[in-house]
Amino acid sequence: MLAMACLVLLAGIGDAATVRVGKLVLHADGGFEPRLLPKREYAPIRFYGYSEVKTTDGSQPPPLTHVKLDFDRDGRLTTTGLPVCRPAELESASPGEARNRCRGAIVGVGSIAAEIPVAGGGRIALTSKLTLFNGPRQGGDPTAIMHAQAPAPVSETYVVVIPIERRHGAWSYHVEFDVPPIAGGRGSLTYLEAKVGRRWRSGGVERSYASARCSDYILQTQGYFSFADGNVIYGSVFKPCRPKP
Repeated sequence: MLAMACLVLLAGIGDAATVRVGKLVLHADGGFEPRLLPKREYAPIRFYGYSEVKTTDGSQPPPLTHVKLDFDRDGRLTTTGLPVCRPAELESASPGEARNRCRGAIVGVGSIAAEIPVAGGGRIALTSKLTLFNGPRQGGDPTAIMHAQAPAPVSETYVVVIPIERRHGAWSYHVEFDVPPIAGGRGSLTYLEAKVGRRWRSGGVERSYASARCSDYILQTQGYFSFADGNVIYGSVFKPCRPKP
């Protein structure tokens, strides 16, 4: 049977969202800066977020398999003049090598953690630096490439192409991707954090990867997270902004 938790959270500065489905617990928070933004024009921002997956009984959580994200219509993404990194450049690369190969295309950095079971009933924790790169366009829409590498004994490199679909209406961008299996599906993602933002000059103009305005005093993000055991967690988080006078 499919279990789903739905929530709408009014999250202020420093507040976080915690959702429980059975013994599965998802804890997440995020934000952006600056919070003082124009009401109609777009201004550069940096945004950040983290999520933690755990269980109430301390057992290994089920693997996260699929993610969908929608971003507020008051947000905007720009890639004009930004260097592009191609997935083939990152295959088998360590986090340091990946950042060196595509340094000009970095749009976000962070870290991830996972758990895998071992013989005897125990578990080991794996951690890796996480990097987001500006990727090649697909169907006219931008992409981001997420890169991480699990250390021994797993020794796997993860290169995930994330399409960023431009939309009209309540949501400006839609992101959807499969989470690659860790250690043949035995591993579970337990933590992810990232800071996203990049500024550069192109065509004599200073540009920002992420920009936003404050037309209605909030910026909203909507998420949909599917797990291997059939659980689904869905929710929206609102963060306040202040319009410039």
